[in-house]
Amino acid sequence: MQYQTRRSIPTLLTTIGALAFLFVPLFIVILFSFHATDALTPPFEGVSLRWYREVLADDAVRDGLFTSLRVAVLTAVTTLIFGTAAAYGVSRTAGRAGAAYATLFLLPIAMPGLILGVALLSFFSNRSISLSTLTVVIAHTVFVAPVFFIVARTALDRIDEAQLEAAADLGATPGYRFRKVILPQVLPVLLAGAAMAFVISFDEFIVTFFVIGNESTLPLVIFSRLRRTIDPSINAISSLLLFLNLALWLAALLYSLRLEARRRRDALAQVQG
Repeated sequence: MQYQTRRSIPTLLTTIGALAFLFVPLFIVILFSFHATDALTPPFEGVSLRWYREVLADDAVRDGLFTSLRVAVLTAVTTLIFGTAAAYGVSRTAGRAGAAYATLFLLPIAMPGLILGVALLSFFSNRSISLSTLTVVIAHTVFVAPVFFIVARTALDRIDEAQLEAAADLGATPGYRFRKVILPQVLPVLLAGAAMAFVISFDEFIVTFFVIGNESTLPLVIFSRLRRTIDPSINAISSLLLFLNLALWLAALLYSLRLEARRRRDALAQVQG
């Protein structure tokens, strides 16, 4: 017997309302970043790239952008290396010990950014560590590692143990099994997790505010300008951030899909062979 799903008008309206709540503010920010005047309210009086030219010519914005990119790249690489090692170790640890280790790795995700920032600031101050880009990378790694850990462990837990046992029976060492059996299967997911770590680090403000030194990331530059006034240059900066994050996310997604498709072709070729 087949059941037909009826469309629910209240559910449809709720979905449309939720999507509008999420995307209409973004559309307004992008729209007024092209406004010819400095007005931030309708009516829209013309299209101009004036605010983008001003933003790209601003030394503070460029310096903040380069600092954010440097911190985000270092955070993504560090998280990829140490997060993969942690997830692999926990996935290979059975029993209560593995569950305990996983809980410890996930604790920072339950901690508010304000509390984490203050705690890390106290840690660096007590050990006389000067605040710099390095302290920001360490703080961001602590902040985003739990998210990456969840993604990486989910992928590692799906590895077929029979493949590892077969490789071990053929004399493969643990390192060789990881490089040749495990890593090709989980690499697309790990890269997607690293891209997500990059985006989170690039946009992070609260933790950065406590642990950065004399430099400023792009979110801090935006915050400093919002304290003085609001003009369409803020919309232009926000739009550039949105476009950059979207481009990075799409690039990581396409690359991950390409690796996954190649892995499936190789696996099908092995089965048919």
